[in-house]
Amino acid sequence: MFFDLDGTLIDSEAGIVAGIGHALMAVGAAVPAREALRAWIGPPMRDSLALLFPDDPDRADRALAAYRAYYDRTGWREHLIYPGIGAAVRRLHEAGYRLAVVTSKSERYARRIVETLPFGAAFDDVIGASDDGARRYKRELIAEALRRLDLVASACRMIGDRRMDIEGARQHAMRSVGVLWGFGDAAELRAAGANLLVESPTALLAALTVPPDDAPAASACPAPHMN
Repeated sequence: MFFDLDGTLIDSEAGIVAGIGHALMAVGAAVPAREALRAWIGPPMRDSLALLFPDDPDRADRALAAYRAYYDRTGWREHLIYPGIGAAVRRLHEAGYRLAVVTSKSERYARRIVETLPFGAAFDDVIGASDDGARRYKRELIAEALRRLDLVASACRMIGDRRMDIEGARQHAMRSVGVLWGFGDAAELRAAGANLLVESPTALLAALTVPPDDAPAASACPAPHMN
């Protein structure tokens, strides 16, 4: 099972949005409203800044450096664990599933965060973006996870909250589960081709046919494109 990080395991809005604001102010750019910045959570930050400054790559690079400086100092700590996800991860681990985190976040930050999670030891590996940006898209990150863990895509599932997670899985003919407690919505995940949508970590366990410990019955929301 491959888990996305932001919007799936942790609510990282506070640190990411604050980091973007810091980065934009550092290069003299206006800071959009917080709600607009939520859409930045998921895609590679390098790409979002390049789109904002299409005619000024140096400004985009300076903004990225300022974002990383903030995130390295403070932002990586500014997150909350989604209720119930820790118990779900532990239950999957106990049931014998191999688990990994696959995220477009810089791998060094992702590893730092996962190491602090109370259920972080359940993951075999953390695969994230390289600092130079050469490996940052979900397609490439899933390929790296398959390589490191010596797995085949047909035996895995990608679990995430944004279209990039679902599209990356589809590019490997891998089944996917879209979660509805993160930063994407059902319409986005269905349009991307999610095999299944779930509303809670308990529903995720039910969808994967792993009975949760002492949990009430949960429902999953079928999406089109079922395999």
